[in-house]
Amino acid sequence: MRMIDIIGKKRDKLVLTDQEIQFWIDGVTDHTIPDYQSSSLLMAIVLNGMNNHETKALCKAMMLSGDVLDLSAIHGLKVDKHSTGGVGDKTSIVLGPLVASCGVAVAKMSGRGLGHTGGTIDKLESIEGFHVELSEEQFVQQVNAIGIGIIGQSGNLVPADKELYALRDVTGTVASIPLIASSIMSKKLAAGSDCILLDVKYGDGAFMQTLDEARELATVMIAIGQLMGKQVNAMLSNMNQPLGNAIGNAIEVREAIETLQGNGPQDFTTLCLEGAAIMLLQAKRVESLEEGLDLARRQIENGEAYAKFEAWISAQGGNLTVLEDLDVFCRTRYQADVVADASGFIHDMKAMEIGLCAMNLGAGRATKTDSIDPKAGIVLYKKVGDSLTVGEPLATLYSNRPILEEHLAQALNAYVVENTPVSSTALIADVL
Repeated sequence: MRMIDIIGKKRDKLVLTDQEIQFWIDGVTDHTIPDYQSSSLLMAIVLNGMNNHETKALCKAMMLSGDVLDLSAIHGLKVDKHSTGGVGDKTSIVLGPLVASCGVAVAKMSGRGLGHTGGTIDKLESIEGFHVELSEEQFVQQVNAIGIGIIGQSGNLVPADKELYALRDVTGTVASIPLIASSIMSKKLAAGSDCILLDVKYGDGAFMQTLDEARELATVMIAIGQLMGKQVNAMLSNMNQPLGNAIGNAIEVREAIETLQGNGPQDFTTLCLEGAAIMLLQAKRVESLEEGLDLARRQIENGEAYAKFEAWISAQGGNLTVLEDLDVFCRTRYQADVVADASGFIHDMKAMEIGLCAMNLGAGRATKTDSIDPKAGIVLYKKVGDSLTVGEPLATLYSNRPILEEHLAQALNAYVVENTPVSSTALIADVL
């Protein structure tokens, strides 16, 4: 079997066999297939797609490319959550401790930043001392002890996806339903949880541009999960503007903390509460979504959700003292305000441009080898539907490198301002 023949077959819109897919993933895992050949096949898949059988075969081959966690030693049903990626999406940092504080075990494996979207692991590593590499035994012990653990793709868990994830990021091959579905579900299945909540984003700042595309992706992933005996649900959420007000790493941790303390932005708080209710229902902790919402709200109000966050961060080596003054935690050498150049109402915010601007400030990776400035990012003061006047601050940019006029222009150009009032659209379009 030759890789060039497999590339040619998919180039010609033919269906790959299970054996051909397995050959590719084996070569990715043991590095016998070079990046340039994998890149060619990835692009052919983006252009010509995969059918459901190919996608399931790819997911299974990736999942079995390394170890599969055995979480049977963790008490009770284990829940996991994954977002398909968005701008300002720090949901896992809130949902994890919030759900764990309700007595449900959260065992999660997260990724790093991909393109214009941030990664949970990058955000958590902005906390001094926090480490994401735990052995399976340590992971199980921690979840049993405090109810939550979030780790990176470390060791030998889904090594094929780890290689392809980084390669897709820098080759323009992210936006493909078969590749996204197999990547996400291979990690979720290898991570060993019983129940999985998928937050499938759609819109300008997401990889799925439309609600129909998000629904298609969610349907494929739910089918894969059910085939493997998992309880899988999906929220379809709007990413036509950033989620919350903070985009970056440290500043998103700050916003997550504020949300756990009951002071978060309304849109982000709503998404976290709705997600928590679904996860609690999946784990049979509650009997209805309404009961789940009430329980999640109480856990924030009584301080138990934030207490669980502190226990979790400390358990994974995080230095809680650096979070005592959040302004110092997020401080950078340079700051600059983005100022409105017109009066009116914000009709649209190009979330992709905001995400790219944050990346250009140092908050994300433009290439595979880029390092991240954990303090860089953007804080928004205005969202869709808000009114503004000329000269009013729209956002502040933060970076430890000089902030250029092009950065300010990129952020300003993300705003579409009109003279007439407008209402913001619903955040959650559907739950599957």
